[in-house]
Amino acid sequence: MIKVQFYKLDEVADELLKYAVIATLDKDKWIFVRHRERSTWEIPGGRREPHEAILKTAERELIEETGATKYSMKALCIYSVSIDKKKTYGLLALAEVQEFGKTLTLEIGEMEAFSEMPPELTYPLIQPKLLEFVESIMNQKAI
Repeated sequence: MIKVQFYKLDEVADELLKYAVIATLDKDKWIFVRHRERSTWEIPGGRREPHEAILKTAERELIEETGATKYSMKALCIYSVSIDKKKTYGLLALAEVQEFGKTLTLEIGEMEAFSEMPPELTYPLIQPKLLEFVESIMNQKAI
């Protein structure tokens, strides 16, 4: 069983954060990437490197996976994913990209903007919950 939970930024110890996921907007569309070795889509993100600040992880992954050269980014919350009895934590951020470069890193085969969630997701039990949470925050701020 997979369970996704959300926490305030200061609720989880920094050293527990292993991942950064970046909900990425290009105008009014969500950016998804396809890893070169997979046929499914995912929200940009990745694993934290040793001694790296988690927000730097988010920035690095955004640039590596989307080619973003001009963007604004904000940390939104901490999320956890529990699979059976194992729980991992990560940072969930929102980026709005104004400009993309022409090249992607070797691991990313394709990047595309979608007006809604693509049907074939790499993590179908996790990614929709992350994006729904981001959209709920965006809708609250619009009120």
